[in-house]
Amino acid sequence: MTRSPMVLANITTGVDLMTTPKQIQTPSEKPIRLLDEFSGSIGDLGTFLPYVLAVITVAGLNSTSVFVGFGLFYVLSGWFYTIPMAVQPMKAAAAAVLVHQLTIPEIAAAGFIMGAVLLILGLTGVINQLARLTPPGVTGGIQVGLGLSLALMGLKMVHTDPLLGWVILAGMLVLLTSRRFPASIFALVVGTGLAFVLHPELSLPSLSWGLQMPELILPKTADFQRGFLMLVLPQLPLTLTNAVLVTAALSAELYGPRAARVTEKNLSLSMGLANLLVAPWGGFMMCHGSGGVAAHYRFGGRTRLTPFIIGFALVLLGLCLGNDGVKLLQLIPEAVLGALLFYSGVDLASAARGIDQRKDVFLVLVVAALTLAINPAIAFVVGLIVAKGLKLNIVKI
Repeated sequence: MTRSPMVLANITTGVDLMTTPKQIQTPSEKPIRLLDEFSGSIGDLGTFLPYVLAVITVAGLNSTSVFVGFGLFYVLSGWFYTIPMAVQPMKAAAAAVLVHQLTIPEIAAAGFIMGAVLLILGLTGVINQLARLTPPGVTGGIQVGLGLSLALMGLKMVHTDPLLGWVILAGMLVLLTSRRFPASIFALVVGTGLAFVLHPELSLPSLSWGLQMPELILPKTADFQRGFLMLVLPQLPLTLTNAVLVTAALSAELYGPRAARVTEKNLSLSMGLANLLVAPWGGFMMCHGSGGVAAHYRFGGRTRLTPFIIGFALVLLGLCLGNDGVKLLQLIPEAVLGALLFYSGVDLASAARGIDQRKDVFLVLVVAALTLAINPAIAFVVGLIVAKGLKLNIVKI
């Protein structure tokens, strides 16, 4: 099976983690606009906040550990990849924590296991083999399916406060191409302010400033067993498809040569190292993600300043406010986060528009439908089978 020239080049000539950023040659760029970078930095809050706030609240995770872990991973990702690389909570794992109410040591154990697995896949080159075997129609189909899933999820969040949500959706549509007043800043500032007008019962929380510290977590043997079964198994296929294969393809499409470091191997290694480092300090399982890459780009992020801004903000939030940081972030209405998520999802779904051959289009539609109806892991496996059938003319269209 063949992949697009851009993605194939990304795999075969990508730079490893041993290469320093100064060694990567980048073409001349437009002047950096700090407002755009700030706008891009908050573009992925629609995906980020609901999951992070939920696991902190339900599982009782140390908010300082979680925020600092995500913040540092954002900063290091920006430094290494040199583009607005997304950092997100592992969504299937977060859902499992909420449903099965796993303990903090079990979450830490799962982080250890996931980190080790991703590190091994990257170091052994298995992840590269998986990338080479994946046709562009499968990757594109997962992009479309994930994008539509995010857009639909965004609309559901908008309907939690329809008046506020639709006003923000409409305002963002007008401002999507504006550089004077970026759409994501409009959503965050105007949306939060309007929520206080529409709901007078809302009030600002009292905040206590002071140095907060992460806590050390040492899982026991039983924690590793439950963490593996409940968190790692359902999460790993989603991570390999969305956070590795699709993220590499989308980054190459959006940033071209500037995404030379965003290879499947490097994504696997960076996620593996990050999870191994934050797990003992009570952090939550983290990954990259194509939806986040699309969101940062959609709302103006173009350089490493984008992840630097959101990363340092999260570190300061965790170290200076801790649990009060959760109260502060909860002021952002769910409907506003849904509007951000909707436009990010639409962008991700449209990223596969370059595929035009009849067989590839058919494959994209099949994989997208399965991603939307079931999950990306099943869609990936079925997509590989259908692609093989198309190549051998067993499946005809």
